[in-house]
Amino acid sequence: MTTVPAPAEQRLRPFGAGPPVSAFSLGTMRALGSPAQMEAVLRAALAAGINHLETAPAYGPAEIFLGQALTALARDNLAPPGGWRITSKLLPGPDLATAQGQLGAILQRLGPGPLTNLAVHGLNTPEHLDWALRGPGAKLLTWARGEGLVGQVGFTSHGSPELIEAALASGTFSFCSLHLHLFDQTRLPLARAALAGGIGVLAISPADKGGRLYDPPPELLADCAPFHPLELAYRFLLDQGISTLSLGAEQPGDLAWAATIATEPAAWLSPAHQQALARLDAAGRQRLGAERCGQCRACLPCPNGVPIPELLRLRNLAVGHGMEAFAGERYNLIGRAGHWWEERQAEACQACGACLPRCPHELPIPALLADTHRRLAAAPRRRLWG
Repeated sequence: MTTVPAPAEQRLRPFGAGPPVSAFSLGTMRALGSPAQMEAVLRAALAAGINHLETAPAYGPAEIFLGQALTALARDNLAPPGGWRITSKLLPGPDLATAQGQLGAILQRLGPGPLTNLAVHGLNTPEHLDWALRGPGAKLLTWARGEGLVGQVGFTSHGSPELIEAALASGTFSFCSLHLHLFDQTRLPLARAALAGGIGVLAISPADKGGRLYDPPPELLADCAPFHPLELAYRFLLDQGISTLSLGAEQPGDLAWAATIATEPAAWLSPAHQQALARLDAAGRQRLGAERCGQCRACLPCPNGVPIPELLRLRNLAVGHGMEAFAGERYNLIGRAGHWWEERQAEACQACGACLPRCPHELPIPALLADTHRRLAAAPRRRLWG
């Protein structure tokens, strides 16, 4: 098969026990309008030097469209050097026979050959972790590797840092997909520990879930000038050593930043980028003043189950960087997305005061939570998928 060289500076990065991957990965959850749309995005990904594709049965027709697009490119003798690396995912919970059938269907949709990577999709609760480590999931992962159907196994998680830490420490997984963002660095220590232990790390949705950075508000654009917020977010994460960043492209143009950054010199963060990041941080601190939550999590646990740090993080973004649209979107998914997101909004706070003596910055947490609800509560929005 003829290969198309990746851009000269698209440096492949280690990814757990599997083959190396490009710094950017194509997430396939958005190019779902038609098979032709998926094929156009896949061709753009190839031109941008991307060799890693990330999909799932939960993404509607994504696997069907991707399989057809891969076939079309193969007919044109097009592939990245070393071939495509493909990750798909299975939701936790089914019995072994059902899960085996689901994996077989994935392989059929994506085409011949083993799957490069298989992830448990949404390792979000202790029950999910038990399924993967001791239940039918453990048997599935062992069987899939033993039969040569998959290369390596990993997990994606929207769960707590404690749950993710337990999964990483289990020795079962050689890669993980986590929410790692410029504007949410809570899980960065976990990512660094995983990387140090040879576990590959994919950053989930740094553009969209990272703050809708493709459509930044005026304050954020000014804070990041002369750079685009999305560029700074990408460069920040790559500079942290994250293996690969998932880009959920809807159209070829969504991959422009990946193509541009991948062709530039080796340093992800130049002095000018570092200065812009410092100005961004300073601007947010100035607008928030003494009401800025430092995300230390010392306020937890809340007797009423209020996810205080996450709610005040959304307030930080709305007040500190003008990101009301994103913060409101995320806030109004709370309690409506099951185990994929938080369950209680700020109005669940009973102003009991248990958090107050724990906060090292002496924040008036109940008052800030009430302000968060006043600012962000609105009509609910539909999730992208699921």
